[in-house]
Amino acid sequence: MEEVRIIGLDLAKNVFQAHGAGADGSVVFRRKLSRGQLLKFLSEQPSCVVAMEACASAHHWGRTIGDLGHEVRLIPPAYVKLFVKRQKNDMADAEAIAEAASRPTMRFVAVKSEAQQAAAMAYRTRDLLVRQRTQTINALRAHLAEQGIVAPAGPAHIGRLAAIVEGDDDTLPAAVRDLARLLLGQIADLSEKITGLDVELRRRASVDDTARRLTTIPGVGPITAAAITTFAPPMETFSKGRDFAAWVGLTPRQHSSGGKERLGRTSKMGQRDIRRLLIIGAVAVVRWAARKGAPEGSWLARMLERKPKMLVAVALANRMARTAWALMRKGEDYRDPAMATV
Repeated sequence: MEEVRIIGLDLAKNVFQAHGAGADGSVVFRRKLSRGQLLKFLSEQPSCVVAMEACASAHHWGRTIGDLGHEVRLIPPAYVKLFVKRQKNDMADAEAIAEAASRPTMRFVAVKSEAQQAAAMAYRTRDLLVRQRTQTINALRAHLAEQGIVAPAGPAHIGRLAAIVEGDDDTLPAAVRDLARLLLGQIADLSEKITGLDVELRRRASVDDTARRLTTIPGVGPITAAAITTFAPPMETFSKGRDFAAWVGLTPRQHSSGGKERLGRTSKMGQRDIRRLLIIGAVAVVRWAARKGAPEGSWLARMLERKPKMLVAVALANRMARTAWALMRKGEDYRDPAMATV
């Protein structure tokens, strides 16, 4: 029997499809395995490359299969799709995964440790709670607007609505007051949980030297630093800062052909959590500079003179991503608060 060089593994909840390929790409085996059979089957195979799509459970399986002595490679699903032949099924997917993993120019996803996944869960839990709080605040504002009470958006103005709800006058019917108190209690509970997670994320950023170093960049706080250290692959993956900015999705989309470069809007093809946080931080820096004034002669001052603020914010987020790459590669702190040489 020909030696297996690559095993393409299509993951599922209970039924897995394995595709074994030889050195020349020929099919060695095709096997359908149950969840309980998977590890036993792989333990009986000689050490080889086991490739999977980078899906929800891939990092767990990657660590477990790696302990068996195999080399694990995780591939972004978008890169696997190009190798699927005609019909979409588990067997075709497993073969496409093996084919994609054999390509010398293929890009892979690093297998995350349990600590990295725990940090990612803390960040995503906070993000979920923030969205739920925003949804509840908007619901309360909408219900009270129907009663003729209008307040600005945002959690900072909840106190104004709470004062009206708890007031002694007859502005609101009793039934509306009771339901509004229910929503206010939900908002307070969510705010307390978000505050607790903020404290935990700040604590992690303070004890992590890389995260602490990132917070020296203007516009990068503990939450953004925690997201970069959690979701970004090792910086050695990128040869230069622009590659990291492109991975985040902050570089222009290209429509170039025939030697003519045509650049469009930002690609938004990368890690959306890091991209969103970098843009939020850049917007804060731009607003501060617009009110207080940017250092004379700095890049930020020149950009604000010529370009719209939102465009400047996205460009600044791109520069912040490049700066983050440089700091993480060189192990240095940011030394230019004037934003002149970001």
